[in-house]
Amino acid sequence: MQWYCHSLTRYQRLKTLEVRIGDLLLGDSHPIRVQTMTTTDTMDTLATVEQSIRCIEAGAELVRITAPSKKEAENLLNIRNELRKRGYKTPLVADIHFTPNAAEIAARIVEKVRVNPGNYIDKKKFEFIEYSDAEYNEEIDRIRERFTPLVKICKEYGTAMRIGTNHGSLSDRIMSRYGDTPMGMVESAMEFLRVARGESYHQIVLSMKSSNPQVMVQAYRLLIRRMDEEFGACYPLHLGVTEAGDGEDGRIKSAIGIGALLEDGVGDTIRVSLTEDPELEIPVCKDLVNRYQERAARAQQAALIRPVEKIPYSPFEYQRRRSRAISNIGDHHVPVVIADFMHAKSIVPEDLLPVGYRYDAANDKWNISDAAADFLYTGDKITDFPLPGTLKLICDHETWLRAGDSERQRSYPLYQGTDWLRHTERSGILNFLSLDTAGDAAAEILQQIRKDDTVVLCLWSSHPLAMPSIRRFMMELINQDIRCPVILAVESHEQTRDEQLIHFSTEAGALLLDGLGDGIWLMTGAGKAGHRRLNDWAFSILQATRTRISRTEYISCPSCGRTLFDLQETTARIRAVTHHLKGVKIAIMGCIVNGPGEMADADFGYVGSGPGKITLYKGKEVVKRGVDSAVAVEELIGLLKASDAWIEPVVTTKTVPS
Repeated sequence: MQWYCHSLTRYQRLKTLEVRIGDLLLGDSHPIRVQTMTTTDTMDTLATVEQSIRCIEAGAELVRITAPSKKEAENLLNIRNELRKRGYKTPLVADIHFTPNAAEIAARIVEKVRVNPGNYIDKKKFEFIEYSDAEYNEEIDRIRERFTPLVKICKEYGTAMRIGTNHGSLSDRIMSRYGDTPMGMVESAMEFLRVARGESYHQIVLSMKSSNPQVMVQAYRLLIRRMDEEFGACYPLHLGVTEAGDGEDGRIKSAIGIGALLEDGVGDTIRVSLTEDPELEIPVCKDLVNRYQERAARAQQAALIRPVEKIPYSPFEYQRRRSRAISNIGDHHVPVVIADFMHAKSIVPEDLLPVGYRYDAANDKWNISDAAADFLYTGDKITDFPLPGTLKLICDHETWLRAGDSERQRSYPLYQGTDWLRHTERSGILNFLSLDTAGDAAAEILQQIRKDDTVVLCLWSSHPLAMPSIRRFMMELINQDIRCPVILAVESHEQTRDEQLIHFSTEAGALLLDGLGDGIWLMTGAGKAGHRRLNDWAFSILQATRTRISRTEYISCPSCGRTLFDLQETTARIRAVTHHLKGVKIAIMGCIVNGPGEMADADFGYVGSGPGKITLYKGKEVVKRGVDSAVAVEELIGLLKASDAWIEPVVTTKTVPS
């Protein structure tokens, strides 16, 4: 395999080994399977059974249940028997973290066990230890000795296994040698995989989960390359962004990470981790998978995208494409957001409120939010009122050509494809060029603009594989050293909100994760999604790809049987009082299994440590233990203040004259 998938330009599922999980076949050419995890107490048999049934009836093809200790592992038999008695044969997965004994019990009962190599044998103490090669090999021998019994049980009972690495729970040994890196995640899984292969056990699925989609995607790509180099084969891959959160932010973050891999044919089963009831995860999974059900057939019928001979950037690490700065676009500037008002019949100051601008008529001033659009596309119109100083106007070039001098000074033209070749009257400052990367004239236009320091490309594609088409075109920009800034123009014709959100997140997010794109422009037919929603989605996509931070980020785990408080209610309470802290990352974890490990990417942590008790973290350090949950949110605010991370909430952040 040349990279991490079979093709970057023609959709083809990654060839993986077949794994049997009960009666379910995974990997190889089998459909992408969807799954979820229960949130009930595993010792509450009936509650877990009822919730499992709701998940199954929603479409879950596997159901995972936490088994943190021997007693929960043993109770899996009661849960399994009750489900079978009611006629449900969906495979069950035992989720194991710290307790090998629980895994060995569960492996004799359910169809699959999941182990985390970061904490299955090692205990994470956040200690840095220098290992000599001999000492490191001794640790590997210790892993082999402790992990082999589980492998043998799985082999005997026909039980499948997921080796699930989490970015935030890498062992101290891995951290000491590889650091907090995607390569460390890969090596953590490979150590366990080599032990299993040594026992001729191959019923294995792997995952590389992170709350950061950028890290997650890079880790999966590295894992594929590593398996191919070492074994000449790839095991099935379970995709997921861990601790994605709730609501639209959780869906966007998951769609970016999972979708970026599915676009390249990578992934055999997915789980969308939301801080919501587990059955609500399944429709999101289905919307993601449905995008790729007919993708191979459509790709065969479509025109061939020019093959990639060499990727001109590393897909295993983030580096933004080099572009020149034009106004506030490109080079070192954060990616811009264009708000689409093409379908608006008229535009008045109040219409800008959904895209971050509130006009104070009494004082003739604009109040501007942190998530305010940078450009307004108005189509065949030019506003007849003064815009706030931070907002710039884009209109069709015919409209711009007809405009008077004063109107031209506050607007920039948009040219459509070959119109650029036919018209020579242009702005001396900034010109936008809408270009179909699958169009016949694209190559000719490139040569006309290669040295023009006023052109910003707005790239879209009429090809059924739009993202690969745009990515291939951007590779050509890099190869030819054409440094025009690029706006990712994505239009969705999907019908539902979730389908639109997934379309935008996948098409734009996959490119942004690879450093491709200097801005984002989201559109729906006749503006169906609404200006506020599209603006919010655009900023959420940039936030999730870590390319522009405009708000607080929440790393919130999905509830499970280990959860020690109401995660959904608590997340909402914390969000309500901290949502104004731009750039601060707050982790909200239900128990010690997910925190502090999964908080590795967070600035502050709120972690359940016992019934009604919370432990507060700053980074990886415990600040307060045993805080009563009734006052824990106030204590978190106190910690934010003591750490100089708190600002008092205000109605507006900036005020400028009109």
